[in-house]
Amino acid sequence: MFAILQGAWEWLAAIPHLTAYLIAAYTLYLLWIVLWIVLQKREPVATLSWVLSLAALPYAGLLIYYLLGPQKVKRQRLRRGRSRSGMDHYSSVCPPDSDCTELAKIAQSTTGFPPSTATDVAWLVDGSATYAAIIAAIASARDHVHVEYYIFNPDRTGTTLRDALVERARAGVKVRLLLDAVGSASVRQRFLRPLLEAGGEVAWFHPSQLLKPFKRPWLNMRTHRKIVVVDGRIAFTGGINVTDEEDEVLRADAYRDLHIRLEGHVVRSLQLVFVEDWIYATGHTHGAFKGQQLWPSDMPTRADGKIDAQVLVSGPDSSWEAIHRLQVAAIHEATERVWLVTPYFVPGEAARMALTSAALGGLDVRLLVPQMSDSKLVTYAARSYFDELLEAGVRIYEYGPRMLHTKAFLADDSVGIVGSANFDHRSFRLNFELSMMFRDRPLVGQLADLIEQELLDAQEVRFNRNRSLWRSRLPEAFARLTSPLL
Repeated sequence: MFAILQGAWEWLAAIPHLTAYLIAAYTLYLLWIVLWIVLQKREPVATLSWVLSLAALPYAGLLIYYLLGPQKVKRQRLRRGRSRSGMDHYSSVCPPDSDCTELAKIAQSTTGFPPSTATDVAWLVDGSATYAAIIAAIASARDHVHVEYYIFNPDRTGTTLRDALVERARAGVKVRLLLDAVGSASVRQRFLRPLLEAGGEVAWFHPSQLLKPFKRPWLNMRTHRKIVVVDGRIAFTGGINVTDEEDEVLRADAYRDLHIRLEGHVVRSLQLVFVEDWIYATGHTHGAFKGQQLWPSDMPTRADGKIDAQVLVSGPDSSWEAIHRLQVAAIHEATERVWLVTPYFVPGEAARMALTSAALGGLDVRLLVPQMSDSKLVTYAARSYFDELLEAGVRIYEYGPRMLHTKAFLADDSVGIVGSANFDHRSFRLNFELSMMFRDRPLVGQLADLIEQELLDAQEVRFNRNRSLWRSRLPEAFARLTSPLL
């Protein structure tokens, strides 16, 4: 082996002007990389981070960027086609009523989903209560069950939910299961066979395209959404995936998380999100849903609901970063308090400025993050922002008993946002996310109570804390450099 390598080296060394050829090749590589990345028109910091990182990896960097670099997904045609499909109409014009606040207008302009209402909203804390509620709702299905998840593991929890879907499919209920090809990669055909044999349908979101020439793979753009819609009447969404890791009955170290059960007019919007994702993932038309009561005629109208609710979606199919934009706008509107709960905290400049400005202005600004998330790199990156926030007056808490996976936000006593989106670049730009915005004082009050309970099990971070150079400050500083890429 050594002789072969030595011979190859001698052969290369014998090539005339080899150094000049290598310099020219590297120059062309740099030029190609720079043009490709710059034309993406991303933030300058992210652009420079990619350029410098890939410049240090000649040629291999081209493959890395091809696999993991930013990509744009064109799905606006689905929204423009809503009126033709009979699903619903797309509009950027907010209804002319008192409920259409500035936040509601921003939400509709960036997502196309109008302000709506719910007749009932229930907070579901942790996996055990969430799975029980979902399975009970599935058991009541008479027409269809639509399920979309990022992580759906074939463990005890996943098997129980699959069996509930199989039972309904055998009863003649139309069951559709949409899974992310990366998050649910552990699911095999053998696990899905009972559902398929019962008449259920399964689709994969962004399966690998590595073997397809001239098509960039979708390794870095996932559906992070968690959606269950039963008969177009009951819906679930939030942050809880289908896995034993989120069931505190099965595991003492299960993630601490929050989910939502909804009824009312807003279920129409959640149904529409699933339908669009299904059509996009399968390539089918709206005709695939023919004969189903996607929008029951006796569903509550917007006027019937007393809880103001609005669906927020974001993803690489839109440059507006709707969820990010809404949270920053809500921070600027707040006059009393801003509370943020997130497992991954890697803020952009706009969000960081909004949080520190609110704290400097005397508002009660609190940030609750896990003491140690499931990614050390993200944990260190998050801590690199703590000193600036603490100096501005933000109170920071680290939740210790378990891994905190809740994604919640509240501004004053009137605005609450809960869903799948973390407070980081990946959620704001790369993943397909879904959150719910509520503008209802009693419901937001309940959310505030839930957050206060979590704060009791968290330790407040002090500004003058002692931190080791090698174990804290340096890792945090280097992790922060990767923030635009996280």
